[in-house]
Amino acid sequence: MTEALLRMQSQIPEFEEQRCRRQEEPFQELNRRTFALKKILSRIPDVLYDRQVFLETIRKIASAIKKLLDCVNDITGSNGSSSSGSGFIQTYQDKRSVDQRKREFIKDSKNFSQTLKEYFKHGDGGAVLQSAAQLILATNAIQKTIKICCDPRDQTSSAIQHLNSK
Repeated sequence: MTEALLRMQSQIPEFEEQRCRRQEEPFQELNRRTFALKKILSRIPDVLYDRQVFLETIRKIASAIKKLLDCVNDITGSNGSSSSGSGFIQTYQDKRSVDQRKREFIKDSKNFSQTLKEYFKHGDGGAVLQSAAQLILATNAIQKTIKICCDPRDQTSSAIQHLNSK
């Protein structure tokens, strides 16, 4: 089941409600990076048992994770790259929400890495597929949280509270 869902992920276009609508480059880059990471993760079922291709895919995933985190840091101002130093996020509650999603994403990324180590020791491909699916969910969550916090305010604060309650 997880394998089929991962494969389908590459066929599903990005939903408009998932993408950030702001035109500033960090937000457009976030849209590109989240889509790229999910696309790479969706290939895992096809390359899992071809060691060389799988190792190359793992390298691409690691690079995509780093680039996505760099985008998130640009948006939050954590890199110091924003001229104001505080990024694009205006309120303390929004910053807290994005930081929480970022921590969850990092935790899921580390879990994915640990699952890969276990896979190379014991060969449990199902755990890799499950962990990849969880990383896609975490990717969607961080993108959606940034969208809610930073897109023009046609959303209510209850949407942020709903995301934080999950």
